Amino acid sequence: MLDLIDKQKLPKHVAIIMDGNGRWAKERGKDRLFGHQHGVLSVRDVVEGSAEIGIQYLTLYAFSTENWNRPVSEVNGLMELLVSTIKKEAETLKKNGVRLYVIGDMESLPDYCVQELHEAMEITAGNDRLNLILALSYSSKWEITHATKKIAQKVKDNVLDIADINEEVFKQHLATAPFPDPELMIRTSGEHRISNFLLYQLAYAELYFTHTHWPDFRKENFFEAVLNYQNRERRFGKISEQLNQA
Repeated sequence: MLDLIDKQKLPKHVAIIMDGNGRWAKERGKDRLFGHQHGVLSVRDVVEGSAEIGIQYLTLYAFSTENWNRPVSEVNGLMELLVSTIKKEAETLKKNGVRLYVIGDMESLPDYCVQELHEAMEITAGNDRLNLILALSYSSKWEITHATKKIAQKVKDNVLDIADINEEVFKQHLATAPFPDPELMIRTSGEHRISNFLLYQLAYAELYFTHTHWPDFRKENFFEAVLNYQNRERRFGKISEQLNQA
C-alpha cells in the first residue's frame, strides 16, 4: 500500500473523526473506556504513519463539546486517559519531530488536563516534521459562535469596520487560524456524518468513510484512505475540462 502512494500528491492536512471505540468494546463484552484505551494505540500508529509519508498537519477529533453529556464515569475516565497518554507520549512526540496543538474550549477542561497539555505543547514547540492538532472540548458551532463574538467585539471597539469583514477575516478568528484547511477527512466505524467537526474548514475536503472501528484502524488503513484521496478528481467548482487545460 505504501509503495502506491504518490508523495508529490499528498494532502497537506488530514482530519480524522475517531469513531467506534464504544462499539468495539461492546462487541468484546467490555466497557466503553476499554475501547478508548485501545484507541490510543491507533492514535500512536496513525501519527507515526502520517509522519512517515510526509503529512504536514493531522487533526484528531478527540472530545467534542457534546461528549460532556456522556456518563460522568466515562468523561472522568477519558480525562484521566488523556492526561496519562500525554505524559507518556510527550517526549516521544518531541523525539519524532511532532508538534502538538490543541483547539477547543480549553476553559471547560479540568485544570490538571490543561496543565499537562500546555507542558506537552511547550516540550514539542520546536518541532516541524508533523503538526498534530487535538480537537478537545471542540465543536464547530462553538468555534463559529466564538469567532463571531470576537469579531463583534472588535467592531464594537472600533478596531474593525463591518465593511472589512470578509472570508479571510473570519478565518483568522477561528481556532484553526494557524493551519490550512483539511483536504481529506476520515471517519471510522461506518457513520456517514461530520458531527459538528470543522464544518467551515471542510467545505472542499474529500470525505472518506470506513466501517473499521477506530481501535482497529492502523497506518495501513490510513494509507488506504490517502490512496483513495489521490485517485479522486478535485475540481473546486470547475469542470474536468478546465482542470485538464490547466
